[in-house]
Amino acid sequence: MVQDISVEDEITLGQFLKNEGVIGTGGQAKWFLQDEEVLINGERETRRGKKLHDGDLIEIPSEGQFRINHLSE
Repeated sequence: MVQDISVEDEITLGQFLKNEGVIGTGGQAKWFLQDEEVLINGERETRRGKKLHDGDLIEIPSEGQFRINHLSE
């Protein structure tokens, strides 16, 4: 089941991981993305600064699936 995540402003993958409690601090994002498979719209992503756009589907096998919804769009 896909969990919808609503955000007001631009958000990066690292911010998303921290906000959703996947990692404890933003500094852990780099290491998490090196060790864990994270897919955005079916493509593996390793950049913590990757901007997430409205409708992006993030898949983290250990956490589930999330869809980004920008409230301003």
